[in-house]
Amino acid sequence: MKVLNKVLEHLKEKVDQGNYDYAIPKRWMPEGYEGQVKLKGRKFFVNPYEFHSKIIEEIIKNRESTNDYSKPLSFVTGEKSADWIKKSVIYGAHVRATAAYTHDNSSIFMPVDKKGYTESGTFLKMISLLPYLKQYNVNCIYLLPISQSSNKFKKGEVGSPYSVKDFFSVEQDYKDTLLGNEFTPNEQFGAFVEAAHIMGIKVMLDFVPRTSARDNRLILEHPDWFYWIDVKELNSFKPPKIKSLKFELPSEDNLETLYNDPEVIKHLKKFRWDPKTQNPKKWGKFVKNNKDNPDFLDEIAKEFKVITVPGFSDWINDPQPPWDDVTFLRLFKTHPSAAQKFVSDDQPPYVLFDVIKSSNFPGTEKNEELWKIIADIMPFYQRNFGIDGARLDMGHALPDELEGMIIKKAKEYDPAFAIIAEELNMDNDKRAKNNGYDGILGNSWWSEPRVDEGWLKKFSQKIMPELVTPAFATAETPDSPRAVTRVYGEKFSKLSAVLNTFMPNGITFINSGYEIFEPQPMNTGLDFEDPVEEKFKQLPPNDQFYGKLAFFDWYALHWDTDHHMVKLLKLLGTIKEKYVDLTSDMNSFRFIDFGEKAFVFFYWNGQKGILIPVNLSDEFPFFFDIDLGFHTWKGYHKITTLVENYRRGESNWEIQDGRLKITINPFEARVFEIK
Repeated sequence: MKVLNKVLEHLKEKVDQGNYDYAIPKRWMPEGYEGQVKLKGRKFFVNPYEFHSKIIEEIIKNRESTNDYSKPLSFVTGEKSADWIKKSVIYGAHVRATAAYTHDNSSIFMPVDKKGYTESGTFLKMISLLPYLKQYNVNCIYLLPISQSSNKFKKGEVGSPYSVKDFFSVEQDYKDTLLGNEFTPNEQFGAFVEAAHIMGIKVMLDFVPRTSARDNRLILEHPDWFYWIDVKELNSFKPPKIKSLKFELPSEDNLETLYNDPEVIKHLKKFRWDPKTQNPKKWGKFVKNNKDNPDFLDEIAKEFKVITVPGFSDWINDPQPPWDDVTFLRLFKTHPSAAQKFVSDDQPPYVLFDVIKSSNFPGTEKNEELWKIIADIMPFYQRNFGIDGARLDMGHALPDELEGMIIKKAKEYDPAFAIIAEELNMDNDKRAKNNGYDGILGNSWWSEPRVDEGWLKKFSQKIMPELVTPAFATAETPDSPRAVTRVYGEKFSKLSAVLNTFMPNGITFINSGYEIFEPQPMNTGLDFEDPVEEKFKQLPPNDQFYGKLAFFDWYALHWDTDHHMVKLLKLLGTIKEKYVDLTSDMNSFRFIDFGEKAFVFFYWNGQKGILIPVNLSDEFPFFFDIDLGFHTWKGYHKITTLVENYRRGESNWEIQDGRLKITINPFEARVFEIK
């Protein structure tokens, strides 16, 4: 799919029809932009067709005519392994929110405004953000799911990206009105991937193989691949509470207790056979009449009195409410083998904690046809769009064989395809590596903010250096609180930015909005004591996005802020690019301990090094007397300050005795070059 040139031609043809009334944040304005710009207050106004076409023209100038950028970038570079992930700076984006802005200059955000401009995020605008992202030395963009989502049972104004209605179609909301009906969402995504590849940026997607939207389109073909409850049970449905058990995972030891609990017995009675099994003849007629009906699930509820079951956590007694917008795919045609003695022969397929945890509790008969479809989702996006990597949502909860199928098929097409496990437990790094993953999500977002509890230092000293596969190095994720809202606020954000650029075994990850101190979380899935309360805390009540979450609502980042760490991240990106071979080699890494509140990262290859002293005290400066000679076997060294006070350093000096003596300000991390 090579559509970038066609998109450019379309935009250029429309330039004369455009007006200079399309507001953009100054962050989006690329250096050296040659189009006309009008300034009004703090906003830039451009002709939208000219703006996007000028940027695409500049991108295309970097194209090598013999390369096919619609294919994975490894096909162009000749890479044969996914080791590139170890040297990456990844920018994580949710298209709908990251590329959103009020283009008509009103104070009110609208998905499509009165002038007809798409204010919510689109692939076209993501293309125009590529020069901005390249400033940080970003070489991989990770996108939250872009498959077509559902509006059924939505938790906010729009459907969650994780509520997938069609695994093999691209989200309709991400197309841009500037391109009219000339290009499908699939084509617009293809243009984005092509543009990213020309700029040397890989594209990684998030995939959800365990769940789907409650009205996933596969239902019409295979209703038996889903779980169903009596429609009368829907409003009161929730996972059973087991008083005799704690907050724990299902296990062989608690299974008998679980199934004999009165609440579970009641729970199982809510389930029904799928509508096709109930009445095959009636189902055939239903499908014929509703094959093009987007609201077919409503009709199923009316005619068959059943509805797909909401999802919920696989932890027993988890306080989370049901996940109303998603349902589980039926991976086995039989009940879990370990549970069959506890259920009757006529029990319809059901969802319980062990059923969900099918990696530990498989059935005897796998749903082979469904497995083949699941295993082909990632290859579909590889073949048709040339994506370069993926994060596999809850892959560890899948049956081992299915997890292996998914990874194997993706790697067969592209050996350099990088796959990240959604593994939050750092101790499972070996399992992830053995199963074919190239990295794990990890829990830096949990450990790093707990500075005073000692977790940031422990994480940096004892956990990350020991990993056998790299982990994301980030102070925030799309599911966690924002870094700027943690203890020490902006100071923590800046310190974590430095650390995560040089974290041993770390994959540097910038979550969209981190660079501009965006306070509002995108979701409240991880590390929130009260998710409902937390989403109202971070923005003032008069902010139009107060109480909204980008996962479920229309949302635009606060791009117009003058408060940010853009220059710092640009500087760190430049340094990482220059020294990436050194800092990605664990053989060159030394951790130098200076007590409870101070430590040093030191990378040294025998000729040159990068040294990062860190002071975790928020009250007192720290004097470092670092015996470089102990690590380098040299006395004479040239020292250059690269980062100081979170700005570009300017000092140079020499030492003769191998001892570097420096004082670091409270809660600061500096960066020095050592030669």
